[in-house]
Order: sequence, then C-alpha cells, then structure tokens
Amino acid sequence: MSALSRLTVTETRLFFREPMIVFFALAFPPILLVVFGAIPSFREPDQSLGGLRVIDLYVPIVVAMSLALFALNSLSQLFATYREKGVLRRMRTTPVRPAMMLGAQLLMSTILSVLTMAVVLAVGRLAFDVRLPRQLPAYLLGYVLAALAMFAIGLLVAALAPTGKSAGAIGTVLFFPIVFFAGLWIPRDSMNDVLRTISDLTPLGAGVQSLQDATAGHWPQLLHLAVMLAWTVVAGGLAARYFRWE
Repeated sequence: MSALSRLTVTETRLFFREPMIVFFALAFPPILLVVFGAIPSFREPDQSLGGLRVIDLYVPIVVAMSLALFALNSLSQLFATYREKGVLRRMRTTPVRPAMMLGAQLLMSTILSVLTMAVVLAVGRLAFDVRLPRQLPAYLLGYVLAALAMFAIGLLVAALAPTGKSAGAIGTVLFFPIVFFAGLWIPRDSMNDVLRTISDLTPLGAGVQSLQDATAGHWPQLLHLAVMLAWTVVAGGLAARYFRWE
C-alpha cells in the first residue's frame, strides 16, 4: 500500500472511534430520510410541485446535507484538533508530511460521503419508490462540485479556528443556514423568489438543484455549476492562504 493509502486507513479507523461524528455523518442522513418518508403527506403527489412528492425532493436535500455534516462537523473539527494537539507539528519529523494528512482526510471524507449517498439513494428507492437519477453523469458532476465546495469551506473553518472545539462551534453555526437554503426546512420548490435567489447562490442550494435536475434527466444549469465552482475556488484559496500546520 502507498503511504497515502495506509494513512487513509489509519484516519478511517480513528474516525470510527468518534461515535457522535460517525452517527451524524453516516447514520443520521438515512434515518432522517426514513422519518420524512414516514409522513403520509410526503408520499402523496403534489400538483404544486409538478406532480412530484415531497419525499422525491428530499432525497437530494438529504444527500447534500450529508456533505455539510462531513465538511463542517467532521473534516474541520478533526483537522483543527490535530493542529491544536501538535499532531501536524510532530509529523514534520517523520517521512509523512502534513500535506499527506490533508490528502488522507479528504480521501476518507470523499469515500465515506459517497457511501452515505449510495445508502440514501437506496433507501429512497427501496423504501419509498423514489426514482434513481436518470442522468447519472450529470448527477455525479453535481455531487462532486458540491462536495468540493463544502470540503473547501470545511478546510477554511479548520484554517481559521484556533481549536477543535471552536471549529465544531463555527461549523455548527454555518451548518444551519447552509442546509436551510439547501431546502431542509422549506424545499426549494416551495421557497419564494427572494429565498430561491439566495439559495441559488449558496453551495448546497446550487448543489441540490443540480441533483434534482440530474434526477429528472437534465444537465445542471450553468449558473449552479458556476456557483459551486466559485465557492470551491474562493474558500479553497482562503483556506490555503490562512492554513497553519502548527
């Protein structure tokens, strides 16, 4: 195995030693989808939604929410904690550089978030007959861009937060408005024009719409792709500018 692979395996084992983070990152999204699906009105077609059911809209929202959980409650907190405890500083004396740790964390988060997405899609399909994405390449493109944008934001939080606890607090504060505009409390299709416009400019609002478009068989709109790419470049650039290894 390569050094990156071994470090990723090690980081994954350490990740699973944090039961609360594991629960919210891996188990909570599918459970939340089951809770939504248990509401009878969510399983009935709604003419105001173009004949779709509310549960159909919530599958991409829950998928996007899982990215926010990984980025803001896992990646940022763990990396800030490593810096706070001097793990990254001590790694400078070993052949494994801190940048390798960053790569391992990103690889682990990507793999686990993809598994969570697959579970959410499977639960939606098997339990509530939610159709799978008709345009799979477009769905993966929207998912990858949303993941990049959220991981960049998570790294920015890790760069600015002085401690692991403060990273967790900042991530929690950011989590709620981000998932609100992704449609967790009010689906994007039910938002008024002002909220919908703001949602279009947020990383997960653009991400959810891209996933919904791909599920319906369409390619994402250029606006939404550009928004996610812009968040990735800006947040990623700021994270690189202000990140401290010790």
